[in-house]
Amino acid sequence: MSRITKVNHETASPEVQEEYNRVLEKHGSISNMKATLLHSPEASRAVLEWYTLFEKVKPVIGLRLSILFCNAISRENACTLCATYMNKEIVSKGEDPDHLLLDDRDRTIIEFGRQLAADPNRVSDELFSRLRSTLTETQIVELTVFGALMIVNNIVNSALRVDLDEALSAYAVDPEVAFAGSSHFQKSREVL
Repeated sequence: MSRITKVNHETASPEVQEEYNRVLEKHGSISNMKATLLHSPEASRAVLEWYTLFEKVKPVIGLRLSILFCNAISRENACTLCATYMNKEIVSKGEDPDHLLLDDRDRTIIEFGRQLAADPNRVSDELFSRLRSTLTETQIVELTVFGALMIVNNIVNSALRVDLDEALSAYAVDPEVAFAGSSHFQKSREVL
């Protein structure tokens, strides 16, 4: 159950109502995460910059790999809401998230995403060299910030325990399966 209530448009302050309307107009809907973020228009705008970078990254690596990159980050961070959202996107494109056909470029970018989430200090020179062989420096910077914003989404959704949107329930990931290889998931299990 979510630790923070969702903003109710009717009872919100005029400033929050204005931001709510802007988010609704721009994104077409208000997800549970957006309704949580709207408690602070500034926080909402900061986190939703993810969409700006998404539009920069998509033409470079493609929609599919952008989703797989975010999925890798979300699974590494053991974020149920984000991993479920990415799972829905993968399935809706006709793929099985557990049996993806990946080429070397796909694997490199997915590995980079996982490493950003696991420990960005340990992005190896070898991995970075493979990344550099397929992307320009500007593209690497944009991909890295896009990944960092995905991590922010993971943190918000996990720390605040944002409820899974009803539209995602059919795509819900099983944490025991989806996060089995996640270093964050393994550490949290060790604490228990």
